[in-house]
Amino acid sequence: MDEVVRREIFSMSRVAHDLTERSYQADPSKSGDVDWPEKQRILLADMALHLLQTALREGALSKDDLKRNLFSILTISEQFVDGHDLKLFADTLYSS
Repeated sequence: MDEVVRREIFSMSRVAHDLTERSYQADPSKSGDVDWPEKQRILLADMALHLLQTALREGALSKDDLKRNLFSILTISEQFVDGHDLKLFADTLYSS
């Protein structure tokens, strides 16, 4: 990837990340509320942006950051994807 393009995507991801985190924090929903799944979707988007930033950060790809990103994404995604036990797979990331 061209360095200029990488920096531009990374810069745009910071703006998107800030907006996403503010949206999440502003949502008063609690577990069990009707709007809770929407709040979880915002959190999933936030974690996806963390993954994007990890992948585009300068230098070597941090395996620990990548594991943390994938763990979060899999854990949150489990409530949206039935029958795949994503949390179990997420847990194996830290046992290897």
